Amino acid sequence: MATQPPLPPSPGQAAQTKAAGSAPQGWPAMWLHRNLRSWALWPVSQLYRALIALRAALYKMGALRSQHPGKPVIVVGNVVAGGSGKTPVVMALVRYLQSQGLRPGVISRGYGRTTTDCRAVLPHAEASAVGDEPLLIATQCQVPVYVARQRIQAARALLAQHPDTDVLVCDDGLQHLALARDIDICIFNAQGTGNGFLLPAGPLREPWPRPVDWVLYAGDTPPPPAATGGNKGGSKAPAFAVRRRLADHAVAADGTAVALSTLRGRPLHAVAAIGQPGAFFAMLEEAGLTLAQAEALPDHYDFDSWSRLSSNAEVLICTEKDAVKLWKKHPDALAVPLELALDARFLQGLKDQLLALAAPLSSTTPPAR
Repeated sequence: MATQPPLPPSPGQAAQTKAAGSAPQGWPAMWLHRNLRSWALWPVSQLYRALIALRAALYKMGALRSQHPGKPVIVVGNVVAGGSGKTPVVMALVRYLQSQGLRPGVISRGYGRTTTDCRAVLPHAEASAVGDEPLLIATQCQVPVYVARQRIQAARALLAQHPDTDVLVCDDGLQHLALARDIDICIFNAQGTGNGFLLPAGPLREPWPRPVDWVLYAGDTPPPPAATGGNKGGSKAPAFAVRRRLADHAVAADGTAVALSTLRGRPLHAVAAIGQPGAFFAMLEEAGLTLAQAEALPDHYDFDSWSRLSSNAEVLICTEKDAVKLWKKHPDALAVPLELALDARFLQGLKDQLLALAAPLSSTTPPAR
């Protein structure tokens, strides 16, 4: 079986670890460590915990119902607020599934979009209409991508138009219990579970540990172990490090590759509207690039009202996620791809799960309508 070999340690990985000491964008400092402020908010977090438990109980009793689309569903999500690198993992998974001869499709809520309907994400769609991350996936992976507030609607619409789809990958949605799923993958950034408190005293969207099938994490330290999902009892979910680094080239709006080595010594204006912009800037510097400007913007920023702080003499550089929006008004920008390698043991285990799922799903689940 072909698998993606793990990337060797690189300056980009070192930069990611270096950036781990600071809070991701949107995280108050108290979410990293327990202090007087986080303890003061702890009673409020317990009310939040009670609401989460009540909602889970309603699903368990059948008062609220989960629905399954009839094809294996892999949910890639997180339990902490803010970005944790879910979309790059989704893209790596999609490419792996394609390499195995499968036909994956992707569903998402389409966070940050201005529309509310269920729709297909076409490669030349506006990011404001479909969401920047779904647009990036559709553009880079060339697979069917649908967005809807209710993921089951997106799944059914996708399968209606692409009935040969073998497996659905849901970008985000670990807490979206309305969608029944077969495999849960939980992603952590280098900060792990932070101070371990629930919102608003800490970064957790729900109590951890919780049952999942797989844990993937950035950095050197795995999060506290989680119980394995499915029907595997109380064993611990396997956890694997994700190795990330920048590519050795940037991409222009016309698809031309520009070697990063040719940018060394030139002043760059780096811009990032992602969950952890500091990690991107650090990786650029570790690649030997000079950042005259390092501009961090809110995650999913639309760039419609953005104007560059620098002169045109500085090369504008960004992430692939930002490029799908930035190129509309600034076609001179260069996007640096993020390369990500998934552990071969994780990929083999995931493939084994999918093989085990295929037969019972096809024989017992009615087709999606």
